[in-house]
Order: sequence, then C-alpha cells, then structure tokens
Amino acid sequence: MKAVPQKREPESASLRHALHGLALPASVLRALQKRGIYCAPGVSLEHQHLAKRYVLRGVESGGAVSDMGRACAFVSPEGDPLPWLQSLASIAVNGRHAIFLAESLVRVEMLRTVRTCELAITLHTLSHAVGRNRPEVASTLLLRGRDGVLPLDLWKDEHRAHRGKLTPIFYNPAGEVLHLPQRFEEAIRKVTAAVCCVGCKHSHVGVPAVAGTGGLRP
Repeated sequence: MKAVPQKREPESASLRHALHGLALPASVLRALQKRGIYCAPGVSLEHQHLAKRYVLRGVESGGAVSDMGRACAFVSPEGDPLPWLQSLASIAVNGRHAIFLAESLVRVEMLRTVRTCELAITLHTLSHAVGRNRPEVASTLLLRGRDGVLPLDLWKDEHRAHRGKLTPIFYNPAGEVLHLPQRFEEAIRKVTAAVCCVGCKHSHVGVPAVAGTGGLRP
C-alpha cells in the first residue's frame, strides 16, 4: 500500500524570522541590491575538527545610503558584544565587516527606509538530540518591531553625533510604545547607527578578539 505523503506544515511568521531574519519582499531586496547594500543575516552550524565541537557562525554586515539601510549584528544572550574571529577589510562598502563564532548568540537585524524601520531580534543556540552527534540550530524570535520611526535623519552629517544614542520608536497594534529589552538596548542603538552609516566599512557592535580564545567568547 502506497504511503500517503505527509502535508508539510507552513512556517509561521515567527519561525521564519527566527531562521532567516527579516522576510523582505523581492522589491525591497532589489532596491538594496541596486544601492549596493549587502547584508548576510544567516546563522550557520560549523564543526571545529581540532577542538571537536560545533559552533554557530554569524557575519556582521550591512550599511546604508541616504534613503535606505540594512544591517545585522550579533551579541551574547546577555546582550554583551561578541569578540570577532576576524575583522574583514574590503574596498567595497556596505558589506561584510566581521565574522563571529559562538555556541549561542543573538542576532539583531534592522531595515531602514528613510525614517521607517523594521527590527528582528532572534536567539540562536545548539540543540543536542539524544543519539545524534551533530546538533541542530535552535532559533527563537525574541522581538519583532514593525514600522518604527527614527526621531532624526541620522544619516545626515549634522546628526552624526546622535548615532549610537538613539533607536527607532516602535508601537504595538494598540498604539502603545513597544519597550525594547533592556539587555539589548545598546546593541539596538548601534545597529540603528549601522543602518544610517552611509558607505559603512566597519563593525558597529563586535569587538576585537581576546588573545587565545580563537574568536569564541571566553
């Protein structure tokens, strides 16, 4: 008797954001590509053969032009900056800035269209199943902010001093201010600066690695 194929459950919006970052329409992706803004929010599972362990890999990336910006960065689950494995230098702007390795990390991703911003914060950890050596990536959506508004045109030179000090203001569907998690406030401010950093060529959130840690958080 032929087995009846199981109908695959559609991914929820929360699961999509957790696994892949912000779900952006093709028109937005084309607009970013046209402006030369490259953001790589994916989190991958990597195996360190010498250390015989699995780690998660993320890349801080992105930047801005005057009317648009996109960036993602990574911090610890406690909100602390992660040391990078390596900082990436490039002739091109608004691209990859640093590579991070950790057994658990939080991704902060933002998209800016003029003053309107989208925000997704997701937790990524290693999930170990009984009887399997290779873990899976477990992802959880911590916060989704929609249609946030910047109080200033932070991409303009006259407001440069405010970068890293402000975040967009987000509201819930009832019109109440959405309070950002305190432990991630600094990272959100810095990612806000990144989506307003025209021609970005540097990391906004990551910090230099501590000698002897191999890019992993001590």
